[in-house]
Amino acid sequence: MTLSILVAHDQQRVIGVNNQLPWHLPNDLKHVKELSTGNTLVMGRATFDSIGKPLPNRKNVVLTRNKSFKHDGVDVIHSIDEIYELPGHVFIFGGQTLFEEMIDKVDDMYITVIEDKYNGDTFFPPYTFEDWEVESSITGKLDEKNTIPHTFLHLVRKETA
Repeated sequence: MTLSILVAHDQQRVIGVNNQLPWHLPNDLKHVKELSTGNTLVMGRATFDSIGKPLPNRKNVVLTRNKSFKHDGVDVIHSIDEIYELPGHVFIFGGQTLFEEMIDKVDDMYITVIEDKYNGDTFFPPYTFEDWEVESSITGKLDEKNTIPHTFLHLVRKETA
């Protein structure tokens, strides 16, 4: 099993406002689709609610304390430990609480850095490049639909001695 984080955050690590993304960036949505298709996304219930439906062609897993939560096309788990029982490549997809819980446990992170500052009420936890090696850094292409400068980072956890 490979365990990764998949997130977009701004220069202040904002990831959301009022349970929505504060920006519209089709390139990032395409990036998420390319990485996660055929794999597993694990998200909290509020993140799932903000998306509104399971994302196609991948396993959608919702982590919630609510034992009665059910949704077509979604697997439901009730503890962090259950994440480790999932097969294949598992992407932690948000939100803030799940990222805080998992950032020290993942192998790598796929981060879209939004090169701007937004108001927000949910944040990605702090991280330092002392702990992570930059596997790749690709500047996102700008066009009429993608007007916000952005960078796709792939960070891999450094080996500890």
